[in-house]
Amino acid sequence: MPGKILLRSAAAVVGSLALTTSLTACGGSSSADSADSRGGEKVVTVYSADGLKSEKGDGWYDKVFADFTKKTGIEVKYVEGGSGEMVQRAVREKTNTQADVLITLPPFIQQADGKGLLQAYEPQGSDKVNGADKAPDGKWTSVVKNYFGFVYNKKELPEAPKTWEELLDAKYKGRLQYSTPGVAGDGTAVLIKSMHDFGGKEPAMEYLKKLQANNVGPSSSTSKLAPKTDKGELLVANGDVQMNFAQSKSMPNLGIWFPAKDGGKPTSFALPYAAGLVAKGPHSENGKKLLDHLLGEEAQKLVSEVGGGFPARTDVKPTDANAVELTKIMAGVEVFEPDWADIDKNLTGYVDAWKSATGS
Repeated sequence: MPGKILLRSAAAVVGSLALTTSLTACGGSSSADSADSRGGEKVVTVYSADGLKSEKGDGWYDKVFADFTKKTGIEVKYVEGGSGEMVQRAVREKTNTQADVLITLPPFIQQADGKGLLQAYEPQGSDKVNGADKAPDGKWTSVVKNYFGFVYNKKELPEAPKTWEELLDAKYKGRLQYSTPGVAGDGTAVLIKSMHDFGGKEPAMEYLKKLQANNVGPSSSTSKLAPKTDKGELLVANGDVQMNFAQSKSMPNLGIWFPAKDGGKPTSFALPYAAGLVAKGPHSENGKKLLDHLLGEEAQKLVSEVGGGFPARTDVKPTDANAVELTKIMAGVEVFEPDWADIDKNLTGYVDAWKSATGS
């Protein structure tokens, strides 16, 4: 999927408009590139997993990027795609680095670090982020806390499914879809959660092999699945709480739920948006300023109110209506902590096992 770039300038604050142009994957020329060469000190480029920007211009990124530009005069060039897609793009550009900041979901932020894409920088406010939500060596830190989940169509399904096993029912054939493991962060999360819930790789793959009979097929971007679910094209899809909660404000048929193994409790795990400074980025100093801004108190206070997510900073405790509703959504859900070191080390093997099991 080609990335989209959004230039947020001071004019955008007044007019709430974003100029969208294409950016070539390997550093090809564009009007934006020309502007960089004339005045690069006023530009910062962000490669990010999708979910925090709204097509309507009212998402968390829209707000905090506009505030950042108004405050600093630095315009934000924004490129969006699946977590794995963004990492691979940055890898391809390693000899001609384009991005200054990379924001992805685990385990792709760890993968980016392992590929030498990140340099250490501890943003202001990162001391208020839990140790599990940041790298001990300062290579990355979470900017928005989030949890893995699923969505369903509330109009056609009066009650959400409760178990993984229910999804094998014939009524879901051709009306169930999850994003591609190894490409999308939320798609990879399907593997992680199923291996946890079923007690290991082999039983998880046995289940996913059966589920494939109902699965529509691959999707590089999870954010595209919620609109299909809201319209009733799909009954069930994967997602994450922040993105789906934000989408539900304009998609009335979208409900959030968490599968359990038959006889067990619904489970989830933290799937934060984690940000790192790109090594040898063309505008690293501006990247540092943006990371400071994203973890600033004002931006963090807007995470739930505007973005529908959870603040990464533990000292920011919002009480807005969204924060209250998000707390209710997570009530009764057992949150586990994946072994990210194992997943980072063995991700290719897990994805290969999934491809073999599902014929993907």
